[in-house]
Amino acid sequence: MTGSPFKVLDSRELCHHLRYELRTDEVEWPDGTRGTYAVFRQPEAALIVPLSERETTFLVQQWRHSWEVGAWEVPAGTVEVGEEPLETARRELVEEAGLAATRWEELGTARATAVSTTRFHLYLARGLTEVPRRPEVYEQDMVVRELPFEEALALAADGTIQHAASVTALFRAERFVR
Repeated sequence: MTGSPFKVLDSRELCHHLRYELRTDEVEWPDGTRGTYAVFRQPEAALIVPLSERETTFLVQQWRHSWEVGAWEVPAGTVEVGEEPLETARRELVEEAGLAATRWEELGTARATAVSTTRFHLYLARGLTEVPRRPEVYEQDMVVRELPFEEALALAADGTIQHAASVTALFRAERFVR
């Protein structure tokens, strides 16, 4: 489908914090029916599936305040203003997992929930070497775990990994492992 089936009559910003915005859009469909959509605008992110020569990968666990749980995920981070997604991926792999990679493969993009504008850029990182971690202040509690790639896939499939973009990234990377 191309093009919007409705006309946006009005947009109203409800809340704005840093690079996050919540707004409502008043819309009208071709038959004259009107409705309201909520739109959550947030920055894009880069997610990395690091894959070692031994076919192990690395997950990180950190406290997710909005979920009220410590969540296992692939290394990831927000694309900063003026930064390319691959640059973000390289930076986040060092910050979160203490790894640098010599080979990068794009795994495509994915979207969050339909009310969010964010897009996730997914990468497979190979040729890994350990480097000193450089965690952000809010990543001080982060735990890094190395495990067989197949085990990570099983954790994604059984729901242990709840982070939807991480699940997507792991299954997209699977075709490069087999």
